[in-house]
Amino acid sequence: MNSADGYDLMGRLDRLDARAAGWMARHGVLLLRASLGVVFLWFGALKLFPGLSPAEGLAGQTIWALTNGAIEPAISVPVLGVWESLIGVGLLTGKALRLTLVALLVHMCGTVTPLVLFPSEMFVREPFVLTMEAQYIIKNLVFVSASLVVGATVRGRSGHPRADRSRTTAASTEMADELQFRAA
Repeated sequence: MNSADGYDLMGRLDRLDARAAGWMARHGVLLLRASLGVVFLWFGALKLFPGLSPAEGLAGQTIWALTNGAIEPAISVPVLGVWESLIGVGLLTGKALRLTLVALLVHMCGTVTPLVLFPSEMFVREPFVLTMEAQYIIKNLVFVSASLVVGATVRGRSGHPRADRSRTTAASTEMADELQFRAA
């Protein structure tokens, strides 16, 4: 292989990389929003059927503790299931996205409370060796970060409302165009 062949290969790889990055920029936020929606809808729906959600006990116990026993798990867990399901539907449809993201972030605040309320059940050895339940809670950091990425697109990249039907797609397209411009 001579240097011209190596240069052509590098050029091809660079163009392939630019196309792949452009595709990710155009579709990544939409796929992120959809995957969040699926997870919230799925986890929420499980809470509507007693005994199906592995988080049911912890969720009921947490809400019972937060309300000083005023709301029993038999009520709080299905209500939480509806809340999560509505978040999922909002993310999947993109309707009322700002309200959906606020509901998601409020929900995330509640999900971390077992780490404080029930440390003996969350840590095998404090403060770093987590139980399976605590790992389930800590992974919500990814949900919070993902919701911030989705939320950053609701007004378009410039911060001003867009007239087109898909603000997320418009912001992603701008990002893709910028990546392709840089690659040229």
